[in-house]
Amino acid sequence: MEKRTKENPWKLKTPPLSSEYEMYVDEKDGREIIVCTVGKTILHYDYRCLADLHKMLTEHDDWMLLGSKDQKVEAKEDTVEHWGRSDDNPIGGWYGLKNGFKGRFGMYIPPLMEELGLAEVEHNKRNNRMRAI
Repeated sequence: MEKRTKENPWKLKTPPLSSEYEMYVDEKDGREIIVCTVGKTILHYDYRCLADLHKMLTEHDDWMLLGSKDQKVEAKEDTVEHWGRSDDNPIGGWYGLKNGFKGRFGMYIPPLMEELGLAEVEHNKRNNRMRAI
């Protein structure tokens, strides 16, 4: 998979195509992370989420709602957001790494997966879904 740097980030749009943000790969505490910059807000996600989410979606073999929520808001079951913080995912919890900003997995990771050719993402105003390619 392609890995971009801070000097050459991916320039992405949220699934509804309403906001722009950037992502790149970096290292923190000895592990690879995805740094997501939305305006002045910076989020971190475990880099392993890309391969793990792709595997889960491939096994799911259908569309799945994104269900993006902030960290403090409970995610709806059977959504990408719920899976990204579930004890049942491969890392046993949150792929979001920055306390207070662990959520929005279902908003920011799917467009990166689409950019990398790993998934198809809908671009409606709301209730977007994704599936593995």
